[in-house]
Amino acid sequence: MKKFSKEEKSWALYDWGSSAYSIIITTAVFPIYYKASATEAGVSLSDSTAYLGYTIAIFTFILAMIGPILGTIADYQGMKKKFFTAFFLLGTISTALLAFVPSDDWLLMLICYVFAALGATGANLFYDAFIVDVTTEKRMNSVSAFGYGLGYIGSTIPFIISIAIILLAQNGVLPISVTVASRIAFLITAVWWACFSLPMFRHVKQLHYIEREPNPVYQSFKRLGKTIREIRQYRSLFLFLIAYFFYIDGVGTIISLSTAYGTDLGLSATNLLIVLFVTQVVAAPFAILYGRLANRFTGKKMLYVGICVYIVVCIYAFFLETITDFWILAMLVATSQGGIQALSRSYFGKLVPKENSNEFFGFYNIFGKFAAITGPLLVAVTSQVTGNSSMGVFSLVILFVIGLVILSRVPEPTPHEPIDKVAAE
Repeated sequence: MKKFSKEEKSWALYDWGSSAYSIIITTAVFPIYYKASATEAGVSLSDSTAYLGYTIAIFTFILAMIGPILGTIADYQGMKKKFFTAFFLLGTISTALLAFVPSDDWLLMLICYVFAALGATGANLFYDAFIVDVTTEKRMNSVSAFGYGLGYIGSTIPFIISIAIILLAQNGVLPISVTVASRIAFLITAVWWACFSLPMFRHVKQLHYIEREPNPVYQSFKRLGKTIREIRQYRSLFLFLIAYFFYIDGVGTIISLSTAYGTDLGLSATNLLIVLFVTQVVAAPFAILYGRLANRFTGKKMLYVGICVYIVVCIYAFFLETITDFWILAMLVATSQGGIQALSRSYFGKLVPKENSNEFFGFYNIFGKFAAITGPLLVAVTSQVTGNSSMGVFSLVILFVIGLVILSRVPEPTPHEPIDKVAAE
């Protein structure tokens, strides 16, 4: 911690706090709670899963569409923190409200979840863009990895507390129902997220910005159109986004389908939670290690390493047979999951013009969100055609290879002028 500045630590601590949402609401507790509530209300298993899928698709599409627009407006002086604050409040308040939704009102539960997810992912868009304001390009790899490392560690604490409360309630040790215990987990998430966001609000400022001008909304749309027209001037940035689209699609697909693989192998819900917890713990130091190695060997070379590890994961998954194999696979993913995401963020941060960072991170968000479509579709089609789900996982090698090839054509990051100046020239 002593190696990082006050601004860098304050920025990274937000990851420590907000990652509780990712593991408790997105991955572990809320999906199980929602499924149980919908089933109790008479909704079939297939329908409840479909409704959850539609909900995720809705907020993903909304944010992907408005991300670049809001990002362009946020590039004006003082606007980045305001947009970040608005989405942060939307996320934390909606997460807390999940604790007060009647357990049989699964529709209202999903509505609250949409607003919570919009707040969490929207705040992350501006949080990522703040990396250009809190550190230098030379330190960006280390700082980005440090944030991911803190996120993995920080998320395990409220996760352990929440699971302990739920298990103790389930076994009758605590005089509360599992429903109440799950609601307590939602409140813990919101409070944890809010408390560790305070340093971000206090110490992180927008240093790179565009001076305000009349009709900012109109001018923002105008600048967004200009960016799209002049994107060829940023060939390295555009190539990186394409590469990122493919390899992050593979990463996201493996994460989202991992619990399904574990269930097929016979892992119980409790054992899956244990695997998830251990994966978080292992991922933390490896994320930081990736950042350090990137300073020595360059971020691009370490991205190569991360992609190659995932190619090995896909090949190994083809031969998956036992629970031991699943543990090995999970640990392989843990070694590179945080590192590849952290270095992608810092590499992109080095490529973007600092004054237009929000606008470009809006595009980064679009490529990341829509990448969540191709991978699952590829797995589904391949599995159905071959009749073998292992072949579906193996097919993800295609995405990683394409991403690797395109990434190899991306030049090393160099300082860039604001898009307005490039267009003028």
